[in-house]
Amino acid sequence: MKLYTYDPAPNPQRLTLFLKYKGIDLETHQIDMMQAEQLGEAYRAINPACTVPALVLDDGTVMTEVVGICHYLESLHPEKPLMGTTALEKAQVISWDHKLFMIAFMAIADILRNSSPGMVNRALPGPLDFPQIPELAERGRLRLEHAWEILEEAAPAKGWLAGDHFSLADIDLHVCAGFSGWVKSKPPESCTKLHAYLGRVAAELD
Repeated sequence: MKLYTYDPAPNPQRLTLFLKYKGIDLETHQIDMMQAEQLGEAYRAINPACTVPALVLDDGTVMTEVVGICHYLESLHPEKPLMGTTALEKAQVISWDHKLFMIAFMAIADILRNSSPGMVNRALPGPLDFPQIPELAERGRLRLEHAWEILEEAAPAKGWLAGDHFSLADIDLHVCAGFSGWVKSKPPESCTKLHAYLGRVAAELD
């Protein structure tokens, strides 16, 4: 297997933390997104979607979605499970992964991609160019403010987001909180439960 990734980006961070926590070592090649290497012909031949990460299996199969990659690797390396240990936990992990993507990751991405001077005509990831829409950045900030309220309410006083066991859902929220700094945002200080929870996640990952 060979992993193509770009460590600073949020989706690669999710997978990197998953691998580190489980002690999985993969052959890795960095795709320099700052130099738009993901749009070059060499990488397009590997992943036509021009996104990272991409995991190329020994039989040539290419996996490009973090949740799918994590499910696959968990099946090969079940120790220190991060995708749930019961049917309910597994469902909760997937549900939280999707919810975090919808309410927070997408909001941050809308702000970043529709306001950053470096992303003119790159308002969506992938092989096609899309113009920025400033109104989507404004809407993204409203969505993110509401997301922090939702996550403050959901943050567990003890334990973890998707049940009794640390999981990819906790990693995702940790990465999301860091990603929000890219758009000069962060969970408000009033979100005391959320901040306490994020501190526990950081300690678990340390």
